[in-house]
Amino acid sequence: MLNYLWFLLAALFEIAGCFAFWMWLRQGKSALWVIPALLSLTLFALLLTRIEATYAGRAYAAYGGIYIVASIGWLAVVERIRPLGSDWIGVALCVIGATVILFGPRLSAA
Repeated sequence: MLNYLWFLLAALFEIAGCFAFWMWLRQGKSALWVIPALLSLTLFALLLTRIEATYAGRAYAAYGGIYIVASIGWLAVVERIRPLGSDWIGVALCVIGATVILFGPRLSAA
């Protein structure tokens, strides 16, 4: 379960960092938005290394599902756009997929 906490925190920092670049490059905000963007993306990378997985690629693949969950949450909370029913179905499928990827090696070894 600790992996999910690391995944969620990593996703929030990645999304925040990318959003800061979005604000600068797409919304015409100050170039100073780059500073929190870089700090946030650095924290994202550091947090992703906390995942308990033997291989980085498997951790990144499982993270992808959690990133989608956090992105839909960001859409709802920060951008104040109500997610569609299809968004929530996609989220559920991604969480299932991320869980299979992350715990698959443990299930295969049994």
